[in-house]
Amino acid sequence: MSNEKITKRDEDFAKWYTDIIKVADLVDYSSVKGSMIIRPYGYAIWENMVNVLDKEFKKLGHQNVQMPMFIPESLLQVEKDHVEGFAPEVAWVTQGGNEKLEEKMCVRPTSETLFCEHFKKIIKSYRDLPVLYNQWCTIVRWEKTTRPFLRSREILWQEGHTMHATAEEAKAETMRMLKVYEDFQRDYLALPVIVGKKTDKEKFAGAEETYTIEAMMYDGVALQNGTSHYFGQNFAKAFDIKYLSQDNQLITPYQTSWGSTTRMIGGLIMTHSDDSGLVLPPKIAPIKVVIIPIKDTPIVQETINNLSAILEKEEITYIVDNSDKSPGYKFANAEVKGYPIRIEVGPRDLEQNHVTLVRRDTLEKINIAKNDVLSTVKDLLTDIQNNLYNRALKRRDSMIYNLNTYEELKEMSEKHGGFGFVNWCGDVACENKIKDDLGLKSRCIPLENNEPDGNCICCGKKAITKIYFGKQY
Repeated sequence: MSNEKITKRDEDFAKWYTDIIKVADLVDYSSVKGSMIIRPYGYAIWENMVNVLDKEFKKLGHQNVQMPMFIPESLLQVEKDHVEGFAPEVAWVTQGGNEKLEEKMCVRPTSETLFCEHFKKIIKSYRDLPVLYNQWCTIVRWEKTTRPFLRSREILWQEGHTMHATAEEAKAETMRMLKVYEDFQRDYLALPVIVGKKTDKEKFAGAEETYTIEAMMYDGVALQNGTSHYFGQNFAKAFDIKYLSQDNQLITPYQTSWGSTTRMIGGLIMTHSDDSGLVLPPKIAPIKVVIIPIKDTPIVQETINNLSAILEKEEITYIVDNSDKSPGYKFANAEVKGYPIRIEVGPRDLEQNHVTLVRRDTLEKINIAKNDVLSTVKDLLTDIQNNLYNRALKRRDSMIYNLNTYEELKEMSEKHGGFGFVNWCGDVACENKIKDDLGLKSRCIPLENNEPDGNCICCGKKAITKIYFGKQY
């Protein structure tokens, strides 16, 4: 069933996405242009993401810190490639109170320079390494075109920053954190992602190597859902960070950075949701079960009280919709909010000692005995989680195309979207031509199975790798 307040997904995907966000009460707009108010339900999804990732980071030895939100211009200018990469998106503060600042400050677009200034102070000896820090904060990037969760001027995110004694340790950290992101996307968000390396053109400003997890949305457009960067010694040299080694040599350390944002919520919406509303994987859903009374009778309320006690004991998050709305309204609202399981409790079913369960992913109704509710709910939560992943994987794989000619790539870009998996010579000129001609950007070079099987799809010269191209959010 579709919801009349939601534009059909296959008719206007952009409008459908905006409708889902509004109707599910995830965000609201304000007079602050380009930014969003994240409503309690939307923020609860983010909190669940934060809780899971934060535990994973801490398991690996990372500590949370907090850096200033303002960066003096002189500090930002220390690493030239970095500042050039962010210059178009930087917001500047030029006045404090009634006085013009002696030196203007930017509102952090990212915090590499701040961390490096701090690292220079605290890293003196090999005994101080590794330094494994993470920060949960907001950043500002002055985007021209904004969409809730996907691109906004103020962004909630986390950014990890680490320093290591050797290149090998730093590279290992880069890949370790990439794996954390990959596992989280798969196991909690039910998102299949392509893991790979960015081209030199698309890598992070100031990095030697950038690795990415690329998700494909329902409409075939890419969403970069997390990145991990190996900086080598680029920033450390620019900030003159050195440590005394065991043999009393002054050595420049090696650095990494990695991050993810509330953009992941947009990815959830655009991958799993439907014309009835939001669909959330159970592992990340703030509310896993909604209980709806069909009629307010003593036996219905007694049953709901018993079910509530069972779910609470098992720490399965739930709500009871005791509002004065009709059952039909409550059903539609449960579907809009994307609660994974709905339990309908009515006097007729209870005469047979039954209740009705409805799974959000398929809207299938299941009539079960009251005593089987807990075991069925547990099984369904697992099954819904797996089904959402497998469904997304099947659709994604159906929209990945092994292409051999430029005409095929052009046809893909014009007719149906998706990812083109093509041979590439490694020349940025071909990368730019594909972007300028077809509106497709390089997504990543996969870490595995990237051997070319033909010539470059653009220039016809010898290819050095296979690479994904696609449109992006």
